[in-house]
Amino acid sequence: MLNSWVVMPTCLPTVLRRCHACASERFRANGKFRVNANHKLLDAWLLVLCAGCGDTAKLTILERAHVRSVRPEMLDRMHDNDPVLAGELLRDPVVRRRNRIALDWNGAWRLDTGGSDHLDREVIDVSVRFAARIPVRPVRLIAEGCGLPRAEVERLLEEGKVVSAVRLNGKVSGDFTFTLKR
Repeated sequence: MLNSWVVMPTCLPTVLRRCHACASERFRANGKFRVNANHKLLDAWLLVLCAGCGDTAKLTILERAHVRSVRPEMLDRMHDNDPVLAGELLRDPVVRRRNRIALDWNGAWRLDTGGSDHLDREVIDVSVRFAARIPVRPVRLIAEGCGLPRAEVERLLEEGKVVSAVRLNGKVSGDFTFTLKR
């Protein structure tokens, strides 16, 4: 029987970028946007707050975009300060590259295993699905989902008792499956 696990975001990730005021490297995004219009051109920013001093920084979302090129739904969501849109934009590689930021997902996600009825079985087949592209180590997911220490999961991996088509040593952010034999 195939078990389904889901990695879900619980809040917006921490933005890693240097603060100009206090040299801190962590910013909190709260989903607030600023939109500025100059005739038929729009600029839009996602506002983030420094975790050290509280100073506000702007992450560029739109720069001199023509009004007709912006979808009205997206503009409405920016005016409503939609936190879901903020999460989508933070995960966008183009926005991250343009603003030279990285994301820290520690404490911003959870693993939903659907219960613990699978823990007593000898062989477990699991399909892991990501609700958002969150980079996580598969060893950590397996340890958390099966209630095992990470060292035990790494030992099982070395012995060939954890099998997957993807490499389980690095970080993954896409769906994968694995089989655990005890």
